[in-house]
Amino acid sequence: MNVKIKIIAIFIFLLSYQIHAQKMHAVAYESQSEIKIYVVAYESQCDLKVYKVDYQSQAKGNEGLWYFTEYSSQADKKIFVVDYESQADLKIYFVEYKSQAGWRNKQYIHLLY
Repeated sequence: MNVKIKIIAIFIFLLSYQIHAQKMHAVAYESQSEIKIYVVAYESQCDLKVYKVDYQSQAKGNEGLWYFTEYSSQADKKIFVVDYESQADLKIYFVEYKSQAGWRNKQYIHLLY
């Protein structure tokens, strides 16, 4: 494999890796959002178990590791937290440990791509 092909392959890999990062920004108005979420009280009620990471570099893949950005322009997705479960596109539950994060209902995984 020549050097050009290796460089292109690495570039494509890194680009696709960043596409699925989970940098989120909570917006003030529903009309500004891409996804409406509802935070459930119990893990058994959620579609996605979310762990809030401290650094942007820790928000990898589409596995519920979310980094909240200061500005909406930095985010991969803009979310709005709704008051009622029936209004939500996605139900989430915040977990205490990184290892607990992940999808419970993969039917909605496409919402975060």
